[in-house]
Amino acid sequence: MSVRVSEPREGAGLSGLRRVVAASMAGTVVEWYEFFLYGTAATLVFNKVFFAKGTSDLDAILAAFVTYAVGFAARPLGGIVFGHFGDKYGRKQLLQLSLVLVGAATFLMGCLPTFAQVGYWAPALLVALRFIQGFAVGGEWGGAVLLVAEHSPSKSRAFWSSWPQAAVPLGNMLATVVLLTLTSTLSDADFLSWGWRVAFWLSAVVVLVGYYIRTKITDAPIFVAAQQLAEQEKAASFSAVEVLKRYPRGVFTAMGLRFGENISYYLMVTFSITYLKVHVGADTKHILWWLLAAHAVHFAVIPMAGRLSDRLGRRTVYLIGAVVTGTWGFFAFPMMDSGENLVILSAIIIGLVFHGFMYAGQPAIMAEMFPTRMRYSGVSLGYQVTSIVAGSLAPIIAVRLLDTYDSSVPIALYLAIACAITVVAVVFARETKGMDLQAIDRADAEAVAAEAGKGLKV
Repeated sequence: MSVRVSEPREGAGLSGLRRVVAASMAGTVVEWYEFFLYGTAATLVFNKVFFAKGTSDLDAILAAFVTYAVGFAARPLGGIVFGHFGDKYGRKQLLQLSLVLVGAATFLMGCLPTFAQVGYWAPALLVALRFIQGFAVGGEWGGAVLLVAEHSPSKSRAFWSSWPQAAVPLGNMLATVVLLTLTSTLSDADFLSWGWRVAFWLSAVVVLVGYYIRTKITDAPIFVAAQQLAEQEKAASFSAVEVLKRYPRGVFTAMGLRFGENISYYLMVTFSITYLKVHVGADTKHILWWLLAAHAVHFAVIPMAGRLSDRLGRRTVYLIGAVVTGTWGFFAFPMMDSGENLVILSAIIIGLVFHGFMYAGQPAIMAEMFPTRMRYSGVSLGYQVTSIVAGSLAPIIAVRLLDTYDSSVPIALYLAIACAITVVAVVFARETKGMDLQAIDRADAEAVAAEAGKGLKV
């Protein structure tokens, strides 16, 4: 893809910015390889290995998705903790820690005993590791996208900061390739017995690569300046409470923007595996091939949508994404029901293209809502808290709706309502295209000074 590039500000240089983007993407690929590996395994493996079989296949899958939700519940806590220390000590150090944590948890998942071996200790240990994994991923996103956003020039911030978002489908592709290779070379019995563990053990290799790349970059000059100022004044607060107190509109708008996007993604990528496997009766290898192709398209679309966000505005592109995504369930599930390979593949690809219009601009929009001194906390809070009621519950709600009504229509309505909430958030959001982050910092400093002046008068 040929792209016109704006010169980065603050003398970082194009090569320096590209190095930061690569470092951010490397870690994000690793962490989302591991996080989404779990989501895929929840349908294909964990329901058979770690849980007692219920009255139907959907019962065990539902139990596996409940543990999947635990990771989402841990993400806001990780976002708050990593956001606090990331605003205080820097993005780079916290990103390296998050990478090690998620890698260790994922590797240990591959070592767990099964339900047949230790009974209910198996799902209990799985839940504990899932919590650690979710906690680490909760701290990853904010730091990764801010590392790029704070290095980027104002007029192309959405484009550059969309690349860490594109690393998510790249991580998904890596997980899918590994699972596809294992399921293609092993018998079903061998894959369920030990083959799936290899995919989790491979996380150790990719963690080392990602960690090494992240040692080669530094925090952005704008963050270093804000950190030095905070040390001089000894008056900065980095807590989630302070963010909510000073920038409630930013936090709640970010939550609304995230709601429909988050639910749609996990319906398209995680629940669709269940729907195709259980309801349509599709072959596992076919499902993995469809997802691999769809992830590749998603990866290509995200930077393009980021560039559009820089040209047309954040709100315009996001609104288009939210509206069209709200329609997806009404035509996509009937397309899957057709059983035709090309039609099913088209349904998944169309959904992820729609999703990319929302997902690409998120880092820029959210970064432009908060000052540097509390940006990590602000974006992590707005982004991760929503995952508790959105992405974590989406597969569970969808499975329950499918089990109850044996129809995709209630699921399509669920997605449409979620996207309607996001449309409302877009309407109330401020347009921040081209905004200078230093101007946000100055306005924040003036507000703090004005409050201090009022306090002295009193």
